[in-house]
Amino acid sequence: MFKGLGAMGDMAKMMKAAQEMQQKMAALQEEMHSLMVEGQSGAGLVKATCTAKGELKGLDIDPSIFNSDDKEVVEDLILAAIKDAQQKASARAQEEMGKLTEGMGLPKDMKLPF
Repeated sequence: MFKGLGAMGDMAKMMKAAQEMQQKMAALQEEMHSLMVEGQSGAGLVKATCTAKGELKGLDIDPSIFNSDDKEVVEDLILAAIKDAQQKASARAQEEMGKLTEGMGLPKDMKLPF
């Protein structure tokens, strides 16, 4: 279709590729809201679940850690589990983005905006 157009044909190809990438990135953005990761602390006594976008969705606390004397310890465990889940969410988002960029012929470690 673009034969004989030289640079214009190449520009049309680039525009089409950019449009395809934009569509794939939009789909990946939506998918990140449903991909779940779980962070833990205290050897699994506290578990936090969040989306790959880092949105906290759930918190599971083993009842054995509830003791009024250990309030600060429990708070620290909760924060640690949430941070662990958020770090895993960030890693998962980067992994998924790497798959997308690699599939488009771009370097896997290329940082694209989320």
